[in-house]
Amino acid sequence: MQGAIDTLNAAPLWLVVLIKSAVLLLVVVTTFAYAMLFERKVMGWMQLRPGPNRVGPWGLMQPAADAAKLILKEDLTPKTADRLIYRLAPFISLLTAFSVYAIIPFGASASGPWAIGNVNAGILFLLAITSLGVYGISLGGWASGSKYPLLGSVRSTAQMISYELSMSLSFVGVLIIAGTTSLDGIVNAQLHWWFFITQCVGFVIYVITAVAETNRAPFDLVEAETELVAGFHTEYSGLRFGLFFIAEYVNMLTVSCIATLLFLGGWNAPFGMTVVPGIVWFLIKVATFMFFYIWLRSTLPRMRYDRLMAFGWKVLLPVATLNVIATAIYVAFKG
Repeated sequence: MQGAIDTLNAAPLWLVVLIKSAVLLLVVVTTFAYAMLFERKVMGWMQLRPGPNRVGPWGLMQPAADAAKLILKEDLTPKTADRLIYRLAPFISLLTAFSVYAIIPFGASASGPWAIGNVNAGILFLLAITSLGVYGISLGGWASGSKYPLLGSVRSTAQMISYELSMSLSFVGVLIIAGTTSLDGIVNAQLHWWFFITQCVGFVIYVITAVAETNRAPFDLVEAETELVAGFHTEYSGLRFGLFFIAEYVNMLTVSCIATLLFLGGWNAPFGMTVVPGIVWFLIKVATFMFFYIWLRSTLPRMRYDRLMAFGWKVLLPVATLNVIATAIYVAFKG
């Protein structure tokens, strides 16, 4: 493995980036497809039903069947829609979802982290890119030319702004302790103690805000079917409808990767168990966080929207601010 990495690093820079991007894109798309199948299987298990089991052995070909159905389904564009923005909106959501993986490190080697690009201000890049994802949802709802998608997109914008503030503050405590904004530097700072221990309050805030940021139950008010007829994507069909769901699941993987890097030690092995490669530990932690996502969806009912917003502004934001202040005081006195 190390020899292959060294050979790749010796190739021209543009070729290295191209190969890494193609491999990573293939891995992320495949992971998305089977993450969706995994969710349906786990939810079926929790709800005492079999889940998908008709297409292929154990239902393993279900993602391919779903993709074929969406591709072949008629793609309709409402007469009242802004055609250009209506068609671009799903691709905006998808592009921002995939762009984050350009700097996410999945492991470490002698030549550096396993990532397409190693950015010193990696966490700032993550925040900048993920904050752009709301534009795909808001523009898709507005461009549909219908009031129900518009209401769903407005809800999404308000919800993401509210919870992104608390999420950003949950990162600040980690940055103060690690003393760097580099993602691999933050992972290296967790060799002895993972930050979910020293930053337990920030970790809880991050978990809650990550669920809200990705519009997942119990914070899926953007897609409240009983109120908005499926929300911002009501007027979408076919492949464009599917692109929004691809972006949602890719964002789930993204926040799981961020949780692993910032709070769960990244590729560092627990209890010094270095026999297993670091990338395997990274994937195990990401899968565990994804399972927690599914567990929440199967357990908790949808919140009321006014309570969702009040919880973000009146509870999470003050607690996140106090956590940053307490962390700064602790680091100042310790130093």
